[in-house]
Amino acid sequence: MKKSLAIPAALGAMLLGMGSAWAQTAPAAAASNPAAFINSGDNAWMLTSTALVLMMTIPGLALFYGGMVRKKNVLATLMQSFAITCLVTVLWMIIGYSLAFTPGNGFIGGLSRFFLGGMGLDSANPLAPTIPESTYMTFQMTFAIITPALIVGSFADRMKFSALLWFMGIWLLAVYAPIAHMVWGPGGFLGGDGVLDYAGGTVVHINAGIAGLVAALVMGKRVGYGKEAMPPHNLVLTMIGASLLWVGWFGFNAGSAVAASDRAGMAMAATQIATAAAALGWMFAEWIARGKPTILGITSGAVAGLVAITPASGFVGPGGALAIGLIAGVVCFWTAVYMKEMIGYDDSLDAFGVHAIGGIIGAMLTGVFAVKAIGGTAGALEGNMAQILIQAKGVGFTIVYDAIVTFVILKVIDRVIGLRVTEEQEREGLDISLHGEQVL
Repeated sequence: MKKSLAIPAALGAMLLGMGSAWAQTAPAAAASNPAAFINSGDNAWMLTSTALVLMMTIPGLALFYGGMVRKKNVLATLMQSFAITCLVTVLWMIIGYSLAFTPGNGFIGGLSRFFLGGMGLDSANPLAPTIPESTYMTFQMTFAIITPALIVGSFADRMKFSALLWFMGIWLLAVYAPIAHMVWGPGGFLGGDGVLDYAGGTVVHINAGIAGLVAALVMGKRVGYGKEAMPPHNLVLTMIGASLLWVGWFGFNAGSAVAASDRAGMAMAATQIATAAAALGWMFAEWIARGKPTILGITSGAVAGLVAITPASGFVGPGGALAIGLIAGVVCFWTAVYMKEMIGYDDSLDAFGVHAIGGIIGAMLTGVFAVKAIGGTAGALEGNMAQILIQAKGVGFTIVYDAIVTFVILKVIDRVIGLRVTEEQEREGLDISLHGEQVL
């Protein structure tokens, strides 16, 4: 009995000793990493925003796209989003973040954060001075993840998985990182020239949409396109995915304030208003043109609104957000349904029709509706007509650079390993032919 009492007593003494030792060492540890610059409110919001933006890709975009493809390709589509998330994470850690967000020249950043070297607990990026650099790096990582994942929508059902990995990895470093640096990075020449892109109209959406169109044109149409019915296999998944995108987008846009600030609040309000307006705009346009409103239509309209308000969200007020959303919803309905049919390209899930066109609309209308009292720059409605030309420069440069480099990357990969699955594999479905799995 005495031994049994002695064991708890000894254990208690040991724990007290450990607690005393920790109490003596904790202040020293805290003193060595004071991180006095950290604003806990800003950091909490940015950690939350980072998780929200990651949710946009997995599972948001994965489900949104996965529901729109045919049943034989759903797992391959989900696999693409998940694999891109993993690949981009590693490449961003190694070199992508450094190329995009450290000082270099007007075109590309440097190598000061190669393998994230030098990034400690007490480091901060001057672009986000009130939060740890680790938080800012991871937040920007989630943007780098979703951008190439969006491209998949244009060539769904027909790219080899090995080619996809090579394409996305090279594209991230050769297209995304330079454009991100030029618009957002320190010393980037587009940002320096006054191009307004609050959360990714050029960097994310035009970039992804144009790359998607180039990929669709280089690879050609799906087998049976225009001759066989290719309806979405599960619009429940698409609706869930669109809803996750909508919720996650608050981290995307309001998070781009990089602070828990009044501007973040206005960006959140603008995002909600524009998204709802675009969804209604697409729904009513479809109802008038085709006789019935559809869940595919209203969810696609919501995504178009999210895209269009992205570059404008930190620069416009509620009225501008409403106008941008309505315009984007109607125009993107026309481009995704009628323009695609007229021209004849196979943009499988309308990545170009929604993201490139929506991004262009949003970027240009930012130059119209920008409010100086909100974002520090006046738009055309406040007398600054020159801002429209500045926005056009950002849009035009992004389109040209992206299209040329994407084309070169695709052609090189096609020559080396081939881009497209065989016709037999495509007819069988990518789930079975590439991954040996299927949805029952």
